[in-house]
Amino acid sequence: MKSSIGKAVLAAVMLVSAVSAGQANCLDDIKKAGVITAGNGLLGTKPFVWKNEDGSYAGFEWEMFQELGKRLGVPKQDYVITEWTSLIPGLKVGRWDIILSGMAATQERIQGAGITFSKPYFLLYDYVIVPKDSPIKSMDDLKGKTLASTLGTMDSLNAHNLVAQGKAAKVQDFNDFGAPFLALRNGQVDAVVMDQATMQAQIETMGDLRQLGEPIFYQSKPEWAEAEAKADYILGGTSIGVRKECPELLAAVNDALTAMDADGTRKAILSKYGAWAEYQAKTTK
Repeated sequence: MKSSIGKAVLAAVMLVSAVSAGQANCLDDIKKAGVITAGNGLLGTKPFVWKNEDGSYAGFEWEMFQELGKRLGVPKQDYVITEWTSLIPGLKVGRWDIILSGMAATQERIQGAGITFSKPYFLLYDYVIVPKDSPIKSMDDLKGKTLASTLGTMDSLNAHNLVAQGKAAKVQDFNDFGAPFLALRNGQVDAVVMDQATMQAQIETMGDLRQLGEPIFYQSKPEWAEAEAKADYILGGTSIGVRKECPELLAAVNDALTAMDADGTRKAILSKYGAWAEYQAKTTK
């Protein structure tokens, strides 16, 4: 009996050691490989990240990704381009090391989907967006209208909240961030619910859009309201997603982001792309 107990204890210790070793290896493995990969479902969405004609990346998230790699001591940074809805599942099975794709930290994603997030690096809020020549002049004019947004996002949640409040008829969700605007221009939907940075980029590119009404700040789902109230981040803060098994990687990412705040790097990068405002200075409660 003692022998059996001893073997069981030894097996348990070995299991704990193996798990601990696995956790400790995330950042080490990235450094050994010399490359850190980020899942991204935003490519082509200015000012976050896009590709130039020569194949190079641009955007404030790309510059932050490069800065992050430098501060982690990893010489190369690569994106794995995917659909938005596959970002978290892909992270959890190790298809990429982090999520750096304009994803807001939420308790539903932390507790429900089982991943962790860094401190926020950018704060988002939404606008209802319509074509310049749209007959929709106020929020009251949205009644009976179809909204467009991106599946699985806080923007989509805001759009569905407008429907639940009786302010619009329905929501059509798309798998990326460009398709809602294409649908708007094609007359398939009446308005888009999207964040301020994406809206500004679309206006700069096409010049045929306008915002409707006041900003719509992010709200939690009712079932997560209590947990969100206890969270240290401001809801709507986009953060870097990390697997729970990689606490040392998360700590290093947070250290890098804190240093970027302290030396003004984050502000400089966001300002370069017209994405800085005073409220961006504080991303936690």
